[in-house]
Amino acid sequence: MGKLRAQPGCGEWGTKKTIASVRLSMFLKSLRTSIITIVLFTVLTGFIYPLLVTGIAQLIFPGKANGSMLTKNGKLIGSELIGQAFSSPKYFWSRPSATSPYAYNAGSSTGSNYGPLNPALLDATAKRVKDLKDADPQNTKPVPVDLATASGSGLDPHITVAAALYQVPRVARSRHVNEGTVKSLVDQYTEGRQLGILGEPRVNVLKLNVALDEMKSTPEAQ
Repeated sequence: MGKLRAQPGCGEWGTKKTIASVRLSMFLKSLRTSIITIVLFTVLTGFIYPLLVTGIAQLIFPGKANGSMLTKNGKLIGSELIGQAFSSPKYFWSRPSATSPYAYNAGSSTGSNYGPLNPALLDATAKRVKDLKDADPQNTKPVPVDLATASGSGLDPHITVAAALYQVPRVARSRHVNEGTVKSLVDQYTEGRQLGILGEPRVNVLKLNVALDEMKSTPEAQ
């Protein structure tokens, strides 16, 4: 009988070659699918979705979408979402800020991180109370806590209603207007709880101070 001859492509070598070919084909298919998926989701989530959301926001509430900016006489004066420093007695003062390297730094939102017994915290609080008392020596009421302590973010644009009312006599006297006029302005700019249940009533300091400058002077009550 004659000897059997191995057919081309058969045997162990042919089997390994076939397996390698199949694996390469599967790899290329998976690679192609991965590339298509990456490109598709990059376009969807990196371009289409942001453009769609931005367009809807600009259409429905452009002011909020652009940072809730406030202008005065055509000049940008800040955002109603970020606190500002006021030191003149004729303005309402904001809640203190512990951000660095300057107060109300939106690029470095932080608190002081001092513990309640830290001397630095006690000294800073005492100085803030003293500054408020020096600005209005006639006011013998206790200083509201949010006027003496910084917030966790250091960017609070609001103060409590109590903090606003505490400053009414000083602001009215500095502007030579009736306290009732200033108080009514505080009432006008007092914002209620969100959804009627979240948070506490509060006053936006920047918006209130802008309204003060736009207010017509009323003779101070005798």
